[in-house]
Amino acid sequence: MSDIKNNGKFTPYEAKDGEEYMNSDQKAHFRQILQNWKSELRDEVNKTVSHLKEDVSNFPDPNDRASQEEEFALELRTRDRERKLIKKIDESLDDLDEDDYGFCETCGVEIGIKRMEARPTATQCIDCKTLDEIKEKQGEA
Repeated sequence: MSDIKNNGKFTPYEAKDGEEYMNSDQKAHFRQILQNWKSELRDEVNKTVSHLKEDVSNFPDPNDRASQEEEFALELRTRDRERKLIKKIDESLDDLDEDDYGFCETCGVEIGIKRMEARPTATQCIDCKTLDEIKEKQGEA
């Protein structure tokens, strides 16, 4: 899966001393990251659609046909995950517009620039996310 935040396509934000959290420069930085990431994911979706249209073959050998169907199923699952990610990106862009981006939806604290760069769609601070994961694991046990 392509991942714009991990493949070096943006310059990390350099915070200035005394700078307000999620000021207009930071918002512009994250808006660009999110829009680029969304665009990259959409390109992948378009490539998949083209690939599926072009590579449809009616193989006489059932093994070849099964292999192709499995390949297509894997691609479609990947695209479905990316579709869900695009939805999260859109929600993050909405949060930017509403001045909610970068703040924990659980406790309201600043999530932090570095965490937001590592995970631009994060909605929780690391403490609340960790607590949720612990609760989830306890529920599974």
